[in-house]
Amino acid sequence: MNGEECLICKAPLEYLTREETMECAICHKKERSKTRCVQGHYVCSECHTQGMDSIFGLCLAETSTDPVAILRRMMDLPFCHMHGPEHHVMVGAALLTAYKNAGGSLELEPALREMYSRGKEVPGGACGFWGACGAGISAGQFLAIATQSTPLAVEPWGLSNRMTARALESIGRAGGPRCCKRDSFLATLAAVDFVREHLGVEMTRSVPRCSYSARNSQCIGSRCPFSAANHKKPKVAFLCVHNSCRSQMAEALGRKLAGDVFESFSAGTEPGGRINPDAVRLMKQVWGIDMEESQYSKPLTELPPVDIVITMGCNVQCPTLPCSHREDWGLEDPSGKADEEFLAVLARIEDKVLDLKQRIRAGRLK
Repeated sequence: MNGEECLICKAPLEYLTREETMECAICHKKERSKTRCVQGHYVCSECHTQGMDSIFGLCLAETSTDPVAILRRMMDLPFCHMHGPEHHVMVGAALLTAYKNAGGSLELEPALREMYSRGKEVPGGACGFWGACGAGISAGQFLAIATQSTPLAVEPWGLSNRMTARALESIGRAGGPRCCKRDSFLATLAAVDFVREHLGVEMTRSVPRCSYSARNSQCIGSRCPFSAANHKKPKVAFLCVHNSCRSQMAEALGRKLAGDVFESFSAGTEPGGRINPDAVRLMKQVWGIDMEESQYSKPLTELPPVDIVITMGCNVQCPTLPCSHREDWGLEDPSGKADEEFLAVLARIEDKVLDLKQRIRAGRLK
């Protein structure tokens, strides 16, 4: 595995137990540090983060309320490396931007400049040497800036310290060795939850799937909460009485509109033996989907183990089906009614499938 480490020769980094005087291989500034590559190259934090001011333009042009998505766009900029102190600014900058876009009271440009000033003070290797990851500290700095905290503040002071503690707890539980991408995501997600709970601002919460492992020689693999190996699509079962109409349309739209996020199945408590002809006809007409090609009316016993159960509004007590989440959509059965009523139910199913997709993607359902 070819991990990105030394900016000069790509050799692995080594971390000393005591500081030594080192000369930056780029600007030749001499300063004391514990970090260099095994070939002896040292790069100071200022040179390591060269070009980091490009995040200002990105953040000021952003409209997203999803700090993880904003953070990933920063990670794609040329200045950002696999590891490095630039992440100590990026986490807070992404959070400030998403917070502002989600309705938080904030002047973004001066807030970003303050974040840049504070984040750059946290050196690389703080996670190991200070016992406080710079990404977690960045989340606390974000909250301090957003709440205008000072050493003499009361509630903002407490909230900022609790925010840092929440982020560091999440990072620490994942364990080492460090990964600046993993730790940045963990700190950001902790902040999204904390801000919702304590400030009432709802930023979008999306759980990323890692695409950086090939660049990280110390990747912890399946222990990482963002490892692709840990991101299996949940199975969703749509249930009604006869499994002939509403649940069949939900299964079909789930496959078409949300197949990248969850797997769709359907069944009935008293399966009717065939799919409703009007449902078949209107699904072909509106969506170009022929449900009879791959779907059929079936009992609950034919379902695989599922993660999420959605009842359509059965009007009967559906039997218990093991799952991690269950909800009812309260849809009237349009069987035997005019096309307008069928289409109205179909439109509601479309909206609910898309909402379910968004909630699963945002990590609000398991």
